[in-house]
Amino acid sequence: MGEIKIVGTAHVSAKSVDEVRESIEQFHPDIVAVELDQGRSKAINKEGATPSVDDVLELKNFDQLLIQWLLSYIQRKIGLDVGVEPGAEMKAAMVEAQQRGLRVELVDRDIKITLLRFWQSLGFIGKIKMVGSLIFSIAEVENIDAEEIEKLKNEDMLEVIMGEFKKFSPQGAHALIDERDAYIAHNLIDLKNEADHRILAVVGAGHMQGINRYLQDPSLLPSKESLVKEPKRYPWTLIIGSCVTALFFLLLASIACSGVGLDVLLHAFIFWVVIHGALSAGTTLAVRGHPYSVITCFCVAWMTSLNPLLHAGWIAAYVEAKARKPPVSDFRKIYEATSLTELFQIPLFKVVLVASVANLGSFLGTILYFMFLFPVLGVDPVVVISTGLHNIQAAIAGIL
Repeated sequence: MGEIKIVGTAHVSAKSVDEVRESIEQFHPDIVAVELDQGRSKAINKEGATPSVDDVLELKNFDQLLIQWLLSYIQRKIGLDVGVEPGAEMKAAMVEAQQRGLRVELVDRDIKITLLRFWQSLGFIGKIKMVGSLIFSIAEVENIDAEEIEKLKNEDMLEVIMGEFKKFSPQGAHALIDERDAYIAHNLIDLKNEADHRILAVVGAGHMQGINRYLQDPSLLPSKESLVKEPKRYPWTLIIGSCVTALFFLLLASIACSGVGLDVLLHAFIFWVVIHGALSAGTTLAVRGHPYSVITCFCVAWMTSLNPLLHAGWIAAYVEAKARKPPVSDFRKIYEATSLTELFQIPLFKVVLVASVANLGSFLGTILYFMFLFPVLGVDPVVVISTGLHNIQAAIAGIL
């Protein structure tokens, strides 16, 4: 009969590396299964082709990519503090298995699918919380003391962070943790049923409970297809963007037909241009984007905010890439950065960061515009809008 044994590891623990080797020695598995996908396996072993900068610009998944890089930085920073390369236990498992002539299987879900499902599962508030959690976690690892470093040698800090995240964003944690538990369990069961194999699974300690639950009762497993397909969702970005555009032009039309004067209409339009341009350019400047990117954001943010199919950050990323010309080697440098200063100086990281913050600035501009338009104009919004809409309705009735 086949058998599955799970070894729970801390991804930056030297002790875990030894435990993996000892488990292989004692269990005598036919297969060593590791919590990696093809992409991360190649990254750990420094193999495979590196994507191009054009691929990043074309996919436009800047927010997801930024989160992936920051999570990797947190893990690498912790690893440097405790003296262990992140993923060392996974690499040790593969090397040990290969030396013994054992079969190695990668049983984790593709990181791109995981991040896509994770990001799409978050609502607006969830995304804000996620960003806050990342900032807080980075601040923690940047100011870690000797006592905390000793604690980290016996636990997986990234799993701790994700555990805390699970408390305030269950949907996001479901995609990031629970779904992967099910996906890994599916693969382990499939491997076991192939020919009654003895399988040693090396996974993060945070996944052990979930995987074991599915192994004990496979009827609880969702279908594997449901774990890899892109989740259905309403195109909220397109819907909300279209509503904002319609509301803006309706607002201008109301002001124009209310009789308050063309100067008020002109000021309303100028305020839209300035507040979007200033905030989008300001956030880009705050992260030290290239001057060309800052100027571009100021010039285009007011237009892209009226087009739900286009974003200021996309254009800014293109300009930033053209200005800084990031080499393909930047992908490797990002995953090897040892400090925030070093990370922020990498041109490719700056391209992705600029895209994200430029979009954020433009989004804030839209919110603040509708909040402060009438105080800036110095007119009564109820009178202006009601009068304008009444006059528009009367004009339409006269035409009909």
